[in-house]
Amino acid sequence: MAGATTSSLKSVSGKEDNVLDMKTVLIADPMRYSRMTTQELRESFLIDAIYQPGTIQLTYVDLDRAVVGMAVPLQSPLPLPTTPELRAEYFTERRELGALNVGGAGAVHVGNSSYQLDNLDLIYIGRGNLDIRFESKSEQTPAVFYLLSYPAHAVYPVTVVKKADAQPTEIGSAETCNRRTIYKYVHLAGAKSCQLVMGVTHLQTGSAWNTMPAHTHMRRSEIYLYFDVAENARIFHFMGPPQETRHLLMSNCEAVVSPGWSIHAGVGTQAYKFCWGMGGENQDYADMDPAPLESMH
Repeated sequence: MAGATTSSLKSVSGKEDNVLDMKTVLIADPMRYSRMTTQELRESFLIDAIYQPGTIQLTYVDLDRAVVGMAVPLQSPLPLPTTPELRAEYFTERRELGALNVGGAGAVHVGNSSYQLDNLDLIYIGRGNLDIRFESKSEQTPAVFYLLSYPAHAVYPVTVVKKADAQPTEIGSAETCNRRTIYKYVHLAGAKSCQLVMGVTHLQTGSAWNTMPAHTHMRRSEIYLYFDVAENARIFHFMGPPQETRHLLMSNCEAVVSPGWSIHAGVGTQAYKFCWGMGGENQDYADMDPAPLESMH
């Protein structure tokens, strides 16, 4: 059945770190999806409670073997742990990792090298990097590193992509309430990776809808992290096959998993941003199967 289990995490040294239990999410298929309650949908597709200051939170998703998490260092750097689910000596033994800073200024240490990341800067870390640590410049305004990882079959170099270099593209319109700017970080024409694709979408003032008209793509699964959502605001995230949609109500720093058969679109009660990440068969950003509004129910 779809659901979640937990296990403890350990650092490379084997010592317990400031890390809570790792959750494993088993994604439901379209047949079970149609019969699920709201709570069952949340347990199967929603990744919440990952923002925990002073810790690293990780969730293993059986879909495309993604790992989703968040590192929020405070007084001291946080080392990236491995976990029994990975059956690995260290986290990136067979994996690649993208880390997007959605908080204050910080640094990511990879081996003997240090990389400075300001708000909305991203670092790509390829497989084979034994020692990875996350650090904040200020405990009062800590860095918040959103982590997304997939298995990797080759080695690509560590690459920092600054927000200013993330190729902003404006799409949508004020008339359809979806005027937005898309920033691409890890993609075919950007930072190189095995299968990870990663970017951020900013909704413009007065616009609320993202990814509308909606689409699916069976070649890749997708994961959204909603962030910069006001405390009293919410996101209505729509999911499911185009002919049988449901919604999940989401708050700040919560992620949602979207299988290839599901649309992924949302509307917010106030302005927000979201990080979209994908893994799967290809990295073609334009590989989508449209779901026109008139076809949706």
